[in-house]
Amino acid sequence: MKIKQARHLCILELLAQQDALSVSQLARSLHVSHETIRRDLGQLQIQGEIIRRHGCAKSINQTQDVGITFAQRAKSHISPKDQLAQQALSYIENDMTLALDASSTCWYLARKLPNIPLTVYTNSVRIMETLVRRENIRVIATGGVLSRKYQAYLSDIPHLLALLRSLEIDLFIFSCEGLDGEGVLWDSNDKNARFKALLIKYAAQSLLLMDKSKILRKAGAPICNIEEVDIRLFERQNAAG
Repeated sequence: MKIKQARHLCILELLAQQDALSVSQLARSLHVSHETIRRDLGQLQIQGEIIRRHGCAKSINQTQDVGITFAQRAKSHISPKDQLAQQALSYIENDMTLALDASSTCWYLARKLPNIPLTVYTNSVRIMETLVRRENIRVIATGGVLSRKYQAYLSDIPHLLALLRSLEIDLFIFSCEGLDGEGVLWDSNDKNARFKALLIKYAAQSLLLMDKSKILRKAGAPICNIEEVDIRLFERQNAAG
């Protein structure tokens, strides 16, 4: 993962939590120089992510949460999610370190995981509950603030980076809310999208699970372009990048 990309995600996460932040505040939070922050802000401004006024930066991409509850998602499109979870098993081997997002599709996958030596890093409460009795699977929680709506922990990017530095993720498996006509993957809100964007950059490989209901659809916040994902599994077809 490129350090600069991770730092940009951190800046956007911090700005999403505040109305505006100064260069000095950002430099202190990220433990870098003022000049580094100024360069980062200049690049983010060119990309249309922020605006800069009077020595401060402000996000212009804050979005509303458009997701539905985990309980609702778990009961929809059951057959394709089960099919995708079964396909994903073929990419999992003994002693791997996996990262699983809090999607209902990954929950279907967790229910199918064999009791083999694995490490599973996840923000999903439901996945943790599912794996609690599989003694050969080591489970690491992201921590953060519990979202009852998503049955998941939502963490800020600096916190996630601190934990990820101690891990080597072999494979990040995730789903999303939509894939638009330009190849951009979308999720329900900024926090979920940035969590997935960070894991895609950090993991050795990433694997997307997507049923047909997500095709040609936008949601609350963009994650990345689908070309950045290494392996893509779609309902009734398998496309690997």
